[in-house]
Amino acid sequence: MNHRRKNNHLGRKSGHRKSLLSNMSSSLIKEKRIFTTLAKAKALKQYIEPIITKSKIKTLHSRRNIFALLRDKVAVSELFRESFQKVRERPGGYTRIIKIQSRFGDMAKLSMIELVDFNDIYNSKRNRKSVRRSSNSKKRKKKDQIGKNNHE
Repeated sequence: MNHRRKNNHLGRKSGHRKSLLSNMSSSLIKEKRIFTTLAKAKALKQYIEPIITKSKIKTLHSRRNIFALLRDKVAVSELFRESFQKVRERPGGYTRIIKIQSRFGDMAKLSMIELVDFNDIYNSKRNRKSVRRSSNSKKRKKKDQIGKNNHE
């Protein structure tokens, strides 16, 4: 049974797993998007969401706590820059996992994990107002124009 087994151990010992997640999270913060297997992406999502939540508090204490988890000065300083302000305003759900394909060698499911606010393609679609068009709208316009011409 799978009771009380919250973490995916990823087939690694705890030190290796912590290093793996730390390196992947610092790469995600620096690059804004990384490609990995689906299991690692899900584990990384659980690891990095609390880190980004902690970065909302701009104190030396939170910076040191985040550095203890990331172990990368560049990633920590990037996390506290003004470019991450959009991410800090979000109430949660900072990352998105998109399934891509299977790897040819071992058929492992590959995915892309990215920070939500740095994807221009998805954000531009959300900001646009959707307009519903149907074939009846053209007919209605013609009828309205005919009706106006008859009244004049």
